[in-house]
Amino acid sequence: MLLANPRGFCAGVHRAIETVERALDAFGAPVYVRHEIVHNQRVVADLEKRGAVFVEEVDEIPLGAVTVFSAHGVSKRVEADAETRGLATIDATCPLVSRVHTQGRRFAQSGHTVILIGHVGHAEVEGTLGQIPGPVHVVATVDDVKTLQIPDPDRVGYVIQTTLSVIDTSDIIAALKARFPLIKGQDTRDICYATHNRQSAVIELAGQIDVLVVVGAYNSSNSNRLREIGEAQGVPSYLIADASALQKSWFDGVRAIGLTAGASAPEVLVEETLAQFRQWWSELVVDEVAGRLEDVQFKLPTMAFGLSPKAG
Repeated sequence: MLLANPRGFCAGVHRAIETVERALDAFGAPVYVRHEIVHNQRVVADLEKRGAVFVEEVDEIPLGAVTVFSAHGVSKRVEADAETRGLATIDATCPLVSRVHTQGRRFAQSGHTVILIGHVGHAEVEGTLGQIPGPVHVVATVDDVKTLQIPDPDRVGYVIQTTLSVIDTSDIIAALKARFPLIKGQDTRDICYATHNRQSAVIELAGQIDVLVVVGAYNSSNSNRLREIGEAQGVPSYLIADASALQKSWFDGVRAIGLTAGASAPEVLVEETLAQFRQWWSELVVDEVAGRLEDVQFKLPTMAFGLSPKAG
């Protein structure tokens, strides 16, 4: 078995989870979190045990309560609703997502029509749409580009959902540039390094394995994309939420298995998956593939103004 590197948590996910943990330590339970802090049920369940309460909308949160915004970011409307309710908010939006918001606003403020490459309904896309003034066109495919109705084709700018990468979006970007030759694009340095690195690791692994297993939530965009990339490389690929989803029949006649994890999947889920494989095959040999070193760290967000830490 070959373990991909890098895999699992990225810096933005570490930051978001630690933000909730620090809030619980400082202010005590309950701490409310709008949406899943990251897309992983194990992470959510562990934080719930400590006193985090996850809600879909801020109107479910008691007036004045300590509230964390998830790593995916929120719209201006959600920020305003939280202020109206007097919530003490802590913003755990991934800094790379915040950069997308900033770039989108710059395009809009300079009179450009904004195009967001991403998936309608994804939490990050919903937050980004609500952070950019004026209309934003969401495209997910080359066909979507063909149907765009833009008032001034010479003043167009695009930004990209961070759980996608240059690998995911190259065809769409090419179609945008062909249709709008003067289009301005988000700096590729602002595209999520973790998404790109995990996808590149799967591509490099694909030539050495017969089957790929991706550990990650079924509603995790980046985890689903890792499975899709494995399939695109001609390798049967499976996404599992945890070891209980493994089916031994997937590996009949297989000599080499590849294992990776999405950016919101904790390493404990990888360890549990390996444990299941070892139950099936006691002589299993596991090798870690050398990969790109990730040493990115993000500062924690400022804790909510006016809050008093719990006594003791």
